Amino acid sequence: MQSTSRFTVGALGGIAAAALAANVQAGDIELPGTVVWSAYPTGTSGYAQSVAIGSILQNEYGTNLRVIPGRNDVSRLSPLRSGRVNFSAGGSEAVYAQEGMLNFGEVNWGPQPLRIALWNISDGCSFTMATGADAGIETAADLEGKRVTWVQGAPSLNNATRALLSYADLTWDDVRKVEVGGYGSSIEAVIENRADAVGGSCNSAPFLRIESSPRGLQFVTFPHDDQEAIDRVRSHLPWYVPHVATDGPTIDPDEGIEVFTSPYPMLATRDEEDADLVYNMVKALHQHYDQYKDNAPGAIGWAMDRQGFEEAFVPYHEGAVRYFEEIGVWTDAAQENQERNLQRQEVLMEAWERYIQDAPTDRDAFQKGWMTARFEALQEHDLVPIAESW
Repeated sequence: MQSTSRFTVGALGGIAAAALAANVQAGDIELPGTVVWSAYPTGTSGYAQSVAIGSILQNEYGTNLRVIPGRNDVSRLSPLRSGRVNFSAGGSEAVYAQEGMLNFGEVNWGPQPLRIALWNISDGCSFTMATGADAGIETAADLEGKRVTWVQGAPSLNNATRALLSYADLTWDDVRKVEVGGYGSSIEAVIENRADAVGGSCNSAPFLRIESSPRGLQFVTFPHDDQEAIDRVRSHLPWYVPHVATDGPTIDPDEGIEVFTSPYPMLATRDEEDADLVYNMVKALHQHYDQYKDNAPGAIGWAMDRQGFEEAFVPYHEGAVRYFEEIGVWTDAAQENQERNLQRQEVLMEAWERYIQDAPTDRDAFQKGWMTARFEALQEHDLVPIAESW
């Protein structure tokens, strides 16, 4: 069986190299005439931010930022893998693609050598637990015995819930699992009093429906003074970080609530993307931050002081690192973390190469076998496995 673990450059994979011959220059930033991103669908904050950034690039450099919407994780990363887009402005799918997990544990995927250019940490949060205010749930420990939604076909959501339950040393076995057919159905389940708690982003629009329902809405808090609890959560989701959210229904913006969050959007690219293009894109996003930060919901999160160099779980692209070093924000600890992340990708891709040589052809058997092989390889190198199986 032939390996598919690395990105390959497709027919349009030379977007950056070809376009750089016709660079439009402004000051010391050089960008090609066209740059292509994939992003979440129209109507999402990620798409709106991409459009806002594109307007600045057009005005300042004459660069056309084409934004291709993708409905799901695979549809956003497939064009990146084939070289048809330069960057993907997505979320946790970049991590799952690196890990070869979920939809990326298929025979035609496997671990991908992705790189981060820059990320966004907004004033809200990427995922937390919202509850009916009448359910009597204030802390993670209060979730024990309560009805918690479990979304069919959404392992990333269910794994995030599992991680937050672990804050209080709970598992799915300690709550009453309410199976629903989709994210919208999970909101309905709380409104209709068939469930008590649901996971989602702090400023998720559907949470407004829970807030305005007879039950009302209340967020679970995850205090940051319990390091053991934080470590348990991050053992499942190492790219989640403690965060004070100030944006979302019922949240007092002056006080905020202690939660966890992860980057969204996370601007991912291929390891072999042109380093000069990545350098100049990051430089433009940084230098023009004040011009776009208020032009789309959540765009404020692209600030340089919100980057997690020492906590990132996917390596940064060499072009981005060059710029971070140039402005003096790349530390020794950041470089150590970068080297750990690069080693992790090597371990994962080597494990994949070994596994596919004699892997079962049955889809379920293939995925289960790969998750076992992946888990063993990471354990052998004392690396966080994230999950044993799904």
